[in-house]
Amino acid sequence: MSASTFLDTNVFVYQLEGADRRKQRIADALVRDALLTQDACISYQVVQECLNVITTKARVPLTPAQAQSYLDAVLAPLVQVGASTALCRRALDLRARWQLSFYDALIVAAALTAGCRRLLTEDLQHGQQIETLTVENPFLA
Repeated sequence: MSASTFLDTNVFVYQLEGADRRKQRIADALVRDALLTQDACISYQVVQECLNVITTKARVPLTPAQAQSYLDAVLAPLVQVGASTALCRRALDLRARWQLSFYDALIVAAALTAGCRRLLTEDLQHGQQIETLTVENPFLA
């Protein structure tokens, strides 16, 4: 199944954190819509980054049991792109062509691999077009 939208890690972190209520509302709506419509996806990298942040770096870290529940209910149903050598090769190519950090290039490569047309993230330039992918910052005021 192909999704039109790829969600970056910050969407999930904002959904859980609550430090910025406006961003939390936006993120919550994005995640709920993704689960309902199944028209958004994530990669294994997003799962790893999210679990790391919400269990160690968050203002109020989740317990292992809470993190497991979030993984099962939210993250796992959205994973469409796993780790692979091919994904790393594509990321290296994107990094060189677009001057991205390696981890940003992995996110872009995953979104392109999944066939997404939109990448929702704060980490890249809003409106930037990378191949068939448009970067959108859903948290812009």
